[in-house]
Amino acid sequence: MANAKGKTPDIKFDFNNMMADFIGAEQGITDAELNKTRNLAIAAHSNVRLNRGTGMMGWTELPYNQADVVSDIIATAKIVRRNADAFVVLGIGGSALGPMAVFQALCHLRHNELSKRQRKAPKFYVEDNVDPERMASLLDVLDLDKTVFNVITKSGSTSETMSQYLIIMKMLKERYGDKAREHIIATTDKEKGNLIKIAKAEGLKTFYIPDGVGGRFSELCPVGLLPAAVLGIDIKELLKGAAAMDKRMRKSDFKTNPALVAAALQYVAINKGKNISVMMPYADSLKLMADWYCQLWGESLGKSVDLNGREVFAGQTPVKALGVTDQHSQIQLYTEGPFDKVITFISVEKYRNEVVISDGAEEYPSVSFLSGHTLNELISAEMEATEYALTKKHRLNSRIVLPFVNAHTIGQLMMFFMFQTSYLGAMLNINTFNQPGVEEGKNATYALLGRAGYEEKKAEIAAKPAKKEQYIV
Repeated sequence: MANAKGKTPDIKFDFNNMMADFIGAEQGITDAELNKTRNLAIAAHSNVRLNRGTGMMGWTELPYNQADVVSDIIATAKIVRRNADAFVVLGIGGSALGPMAVFQALCHLRHNELSKRQRKAPKFYVEDNVDPERMASLLDVLDLDKTVFNVITKSGSTSETMSQYLIIMKMLKERYGDKAREHIIATTDKEKGNLIKIAKAEGLKTFYIPDGVGGRFSELCPVGLLPAAVLGIDIKELLKGAAAMDKRMRKSDFKTNPALVAAALQYVAINKGKNISVMMPYADSLKLMADWYCQLWGESLGKSVDLNGREVFAGQTPVKALGVTDQHSQIQLYTEGPFDKVITFISVEKYRNEVVISDGAEEYPSVSFLSGHTLNELISAEMEATEYALTKKHRLNSRIVLPFVNAHTIGQLMMFFMFQTSYLGAMLNINTFNQPGVEEGKNATYALLGRAGYEEKKAEIAAKPAKKEQYIV
């Protein structure tokens, strides 16, 4: 969808209800408080701008430097769509959450239940857990003859993903021999790690995760672009949307750079004790965007030390919610519980369908008043009402407005969140792009399962205090 000039409208960030003018001076942010962060925000903007494309900020250049790989992805996806009835991603973290979020946003909400003629693409599954019952149930519904797997891990040593790969590859080799390679595509580092070695040895079609692109920032590289293209999503438009948002990031001006002012507001909020960030889209298509955001926000900002080595225990706990579903489960807490949250709504101005509420039950005015309205009106009214209720109760809330949900606006939205996260990380003076807390758990898993080189960690685990029966009931 585009306006009369052929340009897709930009998404908007509305932070009125973060401000003291609307929710009161005790909880709200004053203009003076926001302006006080301006120099810090400008420094953060400069830091991000100067480090573009270097270190772990390779993701900033993804809208511009992938022409050849995008052509390869589109050609490969066309073959997969022609031959496969199911496409399965084997991955975890960003390798799973990004593809799932874009699938939910841009495909039919009942995609896998449609006929292939209606879907015009394979069924889509993402296996982001190692629950044995889940793997068994997946194999119960797949026709291996018509299934292509996409194993995604940069290191090739991700235990969950490589366990799944080993299970699937054995099955494929037992059934197809040397032709097993026709059923698996690898997405990994070009040179380092185990998966690239395996992929070369097995002759797998392989796409590469660029240097400087971490898992939670990887949706706009082959990690996310290949699954999206297989599903028929316009990945060029996805990247154009990301580029459009990136252009708005060029200036360190709160009036023109929405991600920068959003980061500054969260910085002030954190310093006022708001240590929970609730992401609440009012569209089922955006439900999993909140899941993707939770990893991006939590893994990037939750750090025990700052860049100077000082203990800071930084971060803001992300929570996912869905409007209107969670009006009936979480909003009671948000409106009357502790003043420790910032709620961000994501609204959609024009949904892809309109459903009219039917006539009936005229004898019951408390029901019949709905007749003649649309579900579109109802969901919009519910969001307005929730926003009003929170504001009346002096709760910080803001709104990201999408004119509609399409590849261009989703590209904008994801780029907005990645820049907001990066700006806030710089303002907090932390390493936004590492995850040492995750690594500790990974290393402990390797040790417990007997991986060579982790004997010292295994001994450390074995030496931990034994649990006491008196604390088990």
